[in-house]
Amino acid sequence: MTSIVTWNIQNGRGCDGVVDLARIARVIKAMGEVDVVCLQEVARNDPEYEGGADQVAKLAKLFTGFEGRFGAALNRGGNRQYGNLVLSRLPILQSFNHLLPNPPAEKHMQRQATEVVVQAAAGPLRVVTTHLEYYSAGARAAQAARLRALQAEVAANEAAPPKPDSSPYDPVPRPASLVLCGDFNLLPDDAEYRTLFASPLLDGWRVLFKQKPHPPTTGLHDRKQWPMGGHCRDYFAVTADLAARVRSIEMDAATDASDHQPLRLVIG
Repeated sequence: MTSIVTWNIQNGRGCDGVVDLARIARVIKAMGEVDVVCLQEVARNDPEYEGGADQVAKLAKLFTGFEGRFGAALNRGGNRQYGNLVLSRLPILQSFNHLLPNPPAEKHMQRQATEVVVQAAAGPLRVVTTHLEYYSAGARAAQAARLRALQAEVAANEAAPPKPDSSPYDPVPRPASLVLCGDFNLLPDDAEYRTLFASPLLDGWRVLFKQKPHPPTTGLHDRKQWPMGGHCRDYFAVTADLAARVRSIEMDAATDASDHQPLRLVIG
């Protein structure tokens, strides 16, 4: 079994206004065994968050035995960074930082996807986590299309592998088998949802539960930022070959350690 948690942690700020990364770690560990932790909204050296703390380093210390890969969507002066973090207790065979499209819009920011290839018990597995644009539907659609194009490229390379050679051309596993997760900032009835969730990328929730409504992963406890109340923005996507191996998807509905709820996926 391989277990993956995804969570937009809002820089560790809970609904009580307190930034507490140790609380974030406790909530994740209480969900059960976890092999890969995917976190969105993680900051480094930005005085806006914890007085400029390196949240990547702080989170890494809270997950002993895990290896980290941080993908900075924003890289600014003074080494200010903001992006997505993957922590894995499984060996990381290689990793990639994918900047996503950033088309003009009235309000938007650069977005990114962090990819790792981990050595799971059943074989190498790609895990990608991302946080798509909030303000612009056009940007979200472009970003969803880029993620699908990236998947098509990886699948094509797996189908026609290059000739092995010595470093830096030495072959390292990068399978088409994928778990894509994160805060996609789209609702299940949005057009962008249909853009992203089409074969070979399947909504893990619907693989298990068919047309049962998605759980409210955002705004369940924080009604100040989300006056519309609880709704779904956070998802797991799996490739078709993994669909039969999805065993469970669970959400911690009780925690208010962020404005989002953590989700845990288990695949066999």
